[in-house]
Amino acid sequence: MNVTNPLLRAAGAFLLLLAGCAAPPPHPVPDDPRWLTYSGVDGPGRGKHIVLVAAEQEYRSEQSMPMLAKVLATHHGFHCTVLFAQHDGLVDPTQKTTQEDKSIVHDIPGLEHLANADLLILFSRFMTLPPAQLAHITDYLDSGKPIFALRTANHGFLGAFPYQVNGKRVRFGEDVLGGTFLGHHGNWHADSTRGILVPEQLGHPILCGVTDVWGPSDVYRTYREGGSLPEGCTALVLGQPLLGRKHEDAPNPDKEPLPVAWTKTWTGNRGLTARVFHFTMGSGADFENEGVRRVAVNAAYWCMGLEDRITPDRSVACVGPYAPLDTGFDYAKLGVVPKPVAAYR
Repeated sequence: MNVTNPLLRAAGAFLLLLAGCAAPPPHPVPDDPRWLTYSGVDGPGRGKHIVLVAAEQEYRSEQSMPMLAKVLATHHGFHCTVLFAQHDGLVDPTQKTTQEDKSIVHDIPGLEHLANADLLILFSRFMTLPPAQLAHITDYLDSGKPIFALRTANHGFLGAFPYQVNGKRVRFGEDVLGGTFLGHHGNWHADSTRGILVPEQLGHPILCGVTDVWGPSDVYRTYREGGSLPEGCTALVLGQPLLGRKHEDAPNPDKEPLPVAWTKTWTGNRGLTARVFHFTMGSGADFENEGVRRVAVNAAYWCMGLEDRITPDRSVACVGPYAPLDTGFDYAKLGVVPKPVAAYR
């Protein structure tokens, strides 16, 4: 109805203002010492809930996932919950995998909160989880809700992943994410990656405002030489291995660029189609780069169908200090020790 009465127009504007000023819905996850929660207040993410999982041993996700959660909550208004792989009540990136100790069963408290998540951001590596915890993940894969996977998530679960669709066993990396780790295309812990935005995709919302992507992690190979990403995957960023671990280092002329960021879809047992974004960069030090953070934040928006709210000037600045420890497994040298969850707030 076309309202021409100035008083009615003013009243309508006032009601809209009141609606915008209303308190956001409360965070859906209760406070608990086993996980971290960050409440979004105002922004495009108002009322949306993101669960971030830090469950690997090499790339300092226990530091980067709380950092990313704070960015998404503070600057963008998303409610965020960070879950960790733990041992004896402590966040423990030093815990072995079943490749090293067959008795190991990992523990990620809080996975039940995936039931009320609008997005899963997963950074796992060779996890062996009890059936009840794996069920929360496979239920999520059937939900039609989006998946954002970082680096080692494409080999995030060890052994046969207990999930089938239409009677066929699903390979988490290859089938859900579009590729698994086949080897280091770059030189492990010896070179770095320069991101090359795919020219045909410069208009994609995930690349909005992205001008420089670099990180000291190396490029993963996820398909065999001479191959390509599977059908249905759209590469957004290629990773060019460099000759060293500095931003200004020259490209390695013997290494072709390979995809490090792509989109696809996934359809589970309920026939619901989910958006998927996989970024094979994402070490703690990679996230010191603004371009890596912007790709990640934009991808969160895109995954949840909020791409029309992406702008090139939305802040991706870290909230408070962010000084991740170096990548690697030499925990004593790196200063990586088990800590309580609260240490990562």
